[in-house]
Amino acid sequence: MFVVATAGHVDHGKSTLVRALTGMEPDRWAEERRRGMTIDLGFAWTTLPSGGTVAFVDVPGHERFVPNMLAGVGPVPAALIVVAADEGWMPQSAEHLAALDALGVAYGLLAVTRADLADPGPATARARAEIAETSLGAVPAVAVSGLTGAGLPELRAALDRLAAQLPAPVVDDPVRLWVDRSFTVRGSGTVVTGTLGAGRLRVGDELELAGADEPVRVRGLHSLGEACPKAAAVARVAVNLRGTPRDRLGRGDALLTPGRFHHTDLVDVRLAGDPAADLPATLTLHVGSAAVPVRVRPLGPDTVRLRLARPLPLLVGDRALLRDPGRHHVSGGVRVLDVAPPPLARRGAAAARAQVLAELDGRPDLAGELRRRRLIRAGALIRMGVPVHAEPVAGDWLSDPDHWRRLGERLTEEVARHAREHPLEPGMPVDALRQRLALPDRVLVEALVRPPLRIHAGRVGAASANALPEPVALAVQRVRAEYGDRPFRAPEADRLVDLGLGPREIGAAVRAGALLRLADNVVLLPDALDDAVRVLAGLPQPFTLSAARQALDTTRRVAVPLLELLDRRGATRRLPDDARIVVT
Repeated sequence: MFVVATAGHVDHGKSTLVRALTGMEPDRWAEERRRGMTIDLGFAWTTLPSGGTVAFVDVPGHERFVPNMLAGVGPVPAALIVVAADEGWMPQSAEHLAALDALGVAYGLLAVTRADLADPGPATARARAEIAETSLGAVPAVAVSGLTGAGLPELRAALDRLAAQLPAPVVDDPVRLWVDRSFTVRGSGTVVTGTLGAGRLRVGDELELAGADEPVRVRGLHSLGEACPKAAAVARVAVNLRGTPRDRLGRGDALLTPGRFHHTDLVDVRLAGDPAADLPATLTLHVGSAAVPVRVRPLGPDTVRLRLARPLPLLVGDRALLRDPGRHHVSGGVRVLDVAPPPLARRGAAAARAQVLAELDGRPDLAGELRRRRLIRAGALIRMGVPVHAEPVAGDWLSDPDHWRRLGERLTEEVARHAREHPLEPGMPVDALRQRLALPDRVLVEALVRPPLRIHAGRVGAASANALPEPVALAVQRVRAEYGDRPFRAPEADRLVDLGLGPREIGAAVRAGALLRLADNVVLLPDALDDAVRVLAGLPQPFTLSAARQALDTTRRVAVPLLELLDRRGATRRLPDDARIVVT
């Protein structure tokens, strides 16, 4: 299917032409037919000579209904510009063309109507000259008469040629269906219509209503008046939604593929039109079928920041236009550069931001986004419209390669600094590192750790288990020298102090595996457990605490916690009469 929107001055015969081409009445309201003037969007379709189908979105031409016109043109890829031969180029011809240019519409056709009333030559020449200066460029022109039918075969052939020029629709893209009409059908519920510009829709699909938390489900689909199980872009569709109240949505809302769009009320854009410095403080942003008031903050000569009155599902690269409704003036087209821009809180931030935006062209660029944002989740980039084809550094986090390398260097420096300042701690806590490096997720810290560092018990430190501060290592050596031949004799508390082993030093030595803690202030050398099992295995089984104490040549202060530790480790088993046996 090929979808085209009409454009042109009021009473130049847009609806008459659509009626003549399709045999359908595009004016839906009795008031429109009574007054002979289109007020709202109309829809009709017909088969072309090639067998293809063209669907028309017929728009109003009166200046009071320009917002309705923009709602119909916004999602449509091509335009049929209508100029009357007997009146020629008129004010709304210019405003409609300015809107098409602002939206970047690049495909179109000129129909000069009422060719039976006046020579179409002058109107054709003026219109083609005006159109040539816009994004549409040079367009074919056909003189027609909706009354007599003259020129209609030529116009049909020209529409066929225009359809062949359009780029192939991207049917694998996510759906963003801008709603241009909503109503209720008895027995079916809420129905919305729109132009499906990309993606596919199927009956049963779950979609997301822009700005709402709960999903909506497709109960039924119609295209060109016929029920269908699925529809692919580009197409005019009517979507019947299950369980969605009529008052929940209307023109300017959008149905979306869940999780694929970023809802934003703040965007940085490039302006083509009036100089940024000359823009009023408030304008209306037209995108898709939506019209939203915005506050304008100029940044550079052609870049501005827009604060939207309500969030919209926007992507990097989207085309939209700014209009001053008070002056009936199209201020210019905009191209979205950033849908999640940084705050401008500090002095000079706006000027710095303008320099960044000057390098952007509105085309999604993964490397550029990573360079500017440094760290970001892959899903966030996808919702901005940026294709992701890089491997995450951790989880679903992506990083600029240079930034990731610098983070790794800083992590090593922070761990070394912490070791100098806290020599008795077994490394720097992961969460402390996360805060020091200003990282949003601890998995990023874990991914940055490389040998000779390691993570142990929630801390990042030296990979060597025997890495001890020199004073603690010397104290352990003194314990080994003094008690090496009496492995089951534990230094008393005062002797530990004399040896240089306070609570913190003991803790560091135990964590490093240089000492074995049995209880508070009861420590042995780390190989004492294996030695104890060997000695106890030589006793008659079972054995008593007293026999164990004598065989180990130690005190009850050591023997009791030592045997309890052996019980817990399964090396010995305590019997009901408190005797023990060695488990072989």
